[in-house]
Amino acid sequence: MSEPDLKKLSINLATLRGQCDLVQAVDVCLKHGITAIAPWRDQIAAVGLDRAARAVRENRLQVTGLCRGGMFPAATPEERQAAIDDNLRALEEAVALSADCLVLVVGGLPDGSKDIGAARQMVADGIAAILERCRNAKMPLAIEPLHPMYAADRACINTIDQALDVCDILDPDNTGGIGVAVDAYHVWWDPRLEAALARAGEGNRILAHHICDWLVPTKDLLLDRGMMGDGVIDLARLRRLVLAAGFDGPQEVEIFSAEDWWKRPADETARTCVERWRTHCQP
Repeated sequence: MSEPDLKKLSINLATLRGQCDLVQAVDVCLKHGITAIAPWRDQIAAVGLDRAARAVRENRLQVTGLCRGGMFPAATPEERQAAIDDNLRALEEAVALSADCLVLVVGGLPDGSKDIGAARQMVADGIAAILERCRNAKMPLAIEPLHPMYAADRACINTIDQALDVCDILDPDNTGGIGVAVDAYHVWWDPRLEAALARAGEGNRILAHHICDWLVPTKDLLLDRGMMGDGVIDLARLRRLVLAAGFDGPQEVEIFSAEDWWKRPADETARTCVERWRTHCQP
């Protein structure tokens, strides 16, 4: 079997958050032959958008996504408008980086609310408010469903089907500009995973594919993601399903690991990402 093409590997810079700023992380990735990244907005702010865009441009990097927009639900109209305004700033940053998509972590329940249906409507309304601007800028929006444990505080969209429902409401004719980000950590458990990915493929709705592993036990539900191969997710099968659905873009390694990988040298983390991607994530 031939070696997999490293152009099909991206590093979400959350994976190196504990060791590097954005520019340093780019250098680490390039050292290991990785030419695709996905930065977070706070990492961009820390070095400045101009410097971040220059690092991308001068090194001819693919930006597989900008993390993140979203967080639409809020208790007041003023707060909801502030979220929309912030998403439009995220759009400008994504365009400056020539990102493949703007990833949306949509937000959970507003303070004091127990109405998850209303929160989901606020998500749809918020995306609708920015969708035309994003289309005009040719920047696709990738709704990322998060595991149900995050439904209250981070994302009230929790399955690929729910994300696709929003896509179908806002883009019923499938003219493009909106789709989903498939993150292994968040969707691996879904009994409808295969059918949902096939549905996404019918509309060419898959815009990103994120990978890491689910550890047993998981010590922290946010900050204890596993390196590929250290947990229970069948990442090779997931990749086969994603490919069958028509998405062949890079697999983006996104590992939040406060007590393990963020404490190791960045060089070791990046090298291990490459090794494990080769051995555990190929279809």
